[in-house]
Amino acid sequence: MQCRLARDPRCSDDCTRRHRTQAIAVARGLAELTAGSAVTVNSVLPGPTRSRGVGDFVSSMAEATGKTAAVVEREFFETTRPSSLLKRFATPEEVAALVTYVASPRSSATNGAALRVDGGVVQSAY
Repeated sequence: MQCRLARDPRCSDDCTRRHRTQAIAVARGLAELTAGSAVTVNSVLPGPTRSRGVGDFVSSMAEATGKTAAVVEREFFETTRPSSLLKRFATPEEVAALVTYVASPRSSATNGAALRVDGGVVQSAY
């Protein structure tokens, strides 16, 4: 699930947090509803990801400021996402790897979980 407003740079982090909390609660409720069955319900919470739109945005910022895309990305993580342990955007393939696991039979014991693939942006153990 993804909030359209979460992609809007004018949107506060509060919007993102509220939406994610609601999505996690819905997923957890569905997991409880299907308890004891072979159905699992989890939430995948991607962090900063180099989607086509993000790549285009970084390129346009680089062009507008006369900087390279690499410098714009580095500055983004230094100023806007300093808690990132990855210090770069995740790739869609990295996010897809977690989704592939969660959708596979190998994740049968993973149920009702909120799984982050955010490069360590969130400074919390849970």
